[in-house]
Amino acid sequence: MKINYILTLILVFCIGASIPILTGSSQVNEQHSAKSEVPYCVTPPTVPAQVTFDGETIDLRRYDRRERMDREMMAFTYMHSTTMLLIKRANRYFPIIEPILKANGIPDDFKYLMVIESNLNTIARSPAGAAGLWQFMPATGREFGLEVNDNVDERYHIEKATVAACKYFKQAYAKYGDWMAVSAAYNAGQGRISSQLEKQLASHAMDLWLVEETSRYMFRLLAAKAVISNPQQYGFLLKREHLYPPIPYTEVTVTTGIGNLAQFAKDKGITYAQLKDANPWLRDTSLMNKSGRTYILKIP
Repeated sequence: MKINYILTLILVFCIGASIPILTGSSQVNEQHSAKSEVPYCVTPPTVPAQVTFDGETIDLRRYDRRERMDREMMAFTYMHSTTMLLIKRANRYFPIIEPILKANGIPDDFKYLMVIESNLNTIARSPAGAAGLWQFMPATGREFGLEVNDNVDERYHIEKATVAACKYFKQAYAKYGDWMAVSAAYNAGQGRISSQLEKQLASHAMDLWLVEETSRYMFRLLAAKAVISNPQQYGFLLKREHLYPPIPYTEVTVTTGIGNLAQFAKDKGITYAQLKDANPWLRDTSLMNKSGRTYILKIP
């Protein structure tokens, strides 16, 4: 009731509010004000003076940092349907990701990197060929222990891809000793971040002049954390039943091929679509497994 009352007051205020015309003077007389022509108001979220990432305090008071953070916070706040979907999906996937990050000594905040990489879409694929929640390229996925081929692509395997991402993070942290630099390197590559830190005589990755995508990347990461960790503050009011719940599974271990996955699914009492949704790393209608590997399939 209190939230609805406050929102009502805000709406009433906005409808009748006079909005000062932006001029060179901070003092604008009422008669020179502009009336809103629409029955609602749009206001930007407040940029905090500082934020934390893995316990590190990041100062956002300097104008360039503040404006870069402002841009990303506005994007998340007013990209309503996408941000709402992220919050719903986070309730399903964060509980899977968090213990893996913790077990590998990776800051919990890196779950928000997964958010900005894939929008928490388990079957996300970029035009360049990056795939899965962590958006691994094929060669990088193989480098960090994932099987990647036309039949099995573990870049789409939530747990295995998260372990692979942790390996990358630890490798990069050993080089930089700074988690924000690690996040920048995940987007731009370690070679580029290392060379630019040296060329620009910078001590922090957030101060680098980089291509726009990477320059925005670190601030998108911080903005994602701010909004998703406290959605109500930014106007996203969800009830528990609005969130996507974790899906309970039973697990089936297989060491041989499966010639027909549709029949396999039917035998387990589920649809082929459910099987593929639960195991997006299965990339064909069969599981070849000529080498006799051990796979664990989830049955919802």
